[in-house]
Amino acid sequence: MRTTIPVRLADRSYDVLVGPGVRTTLPEVVQRLGARRAVVVSARPADWVPGTGVETLLLPARDGEPAKRLSTVEELCGEFARFGLTRSDVVVSCGGGTTTDVVGLAAALYHRGVAVVHLPTSLLAQVDASVGGKTAVNLPAGKNLVGAYWQPSAVLCDTDYLTTLPRREVLNGLGEIARCHFIGAPDLRGRSLPEQIAASVTLKAGIVAQDERDTGLRHLLNYGHTLGHALEIATGFALRHGEAVAIGTVFAGRLAGALGRLGQSGVDEHLAVVRHYGLPAALPVDVDPAVLVRQMYRDKKAITGLAFVLAGPRGAELVSDVPARVVTDVLDRMPRESLENLVGATEAAAT
Repeated sequence: MRTTIPVRLADRSYDVLVGPGVRTTLPEVVQRLGARRAVVVSARPADWVPGTGVETLLLPARDGEPAKRLSTVEELCGEFARFGLTRSDVVVSCGGGTTTDVVGLAAALYHRGVAVVHLPTSLLAQVDASVGGKTAVNLPAGKNLVGAYWQPSAVLCDTDYLTTLPRREVLNGLGEIARCHFIGAPDLRGRSLPEQIAASVTLKAGIVAQDERDTGLRHLLNYGHTLGHALEIATGFALRHGEAVAIGTVFAGRLAGALGRLGQSGVDEHLAVVRHYGLPAALPVDVDPAVLVRQMYRDKKAITGLAFVLAGPRGAELVSDVPARVVTDVLDRMPRESLENLVGATEAAAT
């Protein structure tokens, strides 16, 4: 069964298609855009990419944080120029979250904006990176510090792609699905994976439609991400994004409890949801809380001090100027496990 989820942004509106085989609609999308040429940037084998129906340049990509840098964007834009791509043509991404982000940013910058269509092939990319128009690359100082808002013209979340993923990569995406439990989604535990994807995308589409540029409500989508991003950097990305966000979600529950925003049952619910999905819930034993706090000060939401999206009596909301001593105390009280055990436990749950 296929599900169509509209992202309503006036003249920048588009549809997200979720279901088996939806990648085969790519030629229809390209035809609707009126493009005469396409550049397909794929981190997957060539036979994973459907035809576009127009003259096409296929460029290889590499998923993973090391490729998420400005030099990759520059290389792509150079290839666009050599191919003769114009601003009336189209760029197509086919890969995980890194490919989606990098290709989206390259499309946003080339000729000050060329249409982009995303074919996300990982669960993480399907529920997060491909929808909403955020594109970014990393700097040594932190994650996603250089980017632009550039909405795709369509997103094709083909669930057939997911059958080829290692189970740990599926769990990586489940970290984003788990955090939806605390920002307005229904309880997705026990639902099928396509249903979880559709519900997560529907939630995100509704939020983005109200706050495209991340000035208010869209902060909710960063639930668990402030610590999550810090953990990714502190572990040299040995913790994958969804795993780090899962730990960040447990931390967000504990921090909300420490600030008097949640009772113990609410704090416990964070741990129960994360554990349901087989995700890690403890800090790596060798990570220094002071390093994490310094990194969290670099978060884009931290305008005047530490800021977190936290649950509370009015639901989840952005809480600014959280005292560093409270954050450090909650970090100190988090359970600890070796990084090897955290990753090993995830892989064991994946089998």
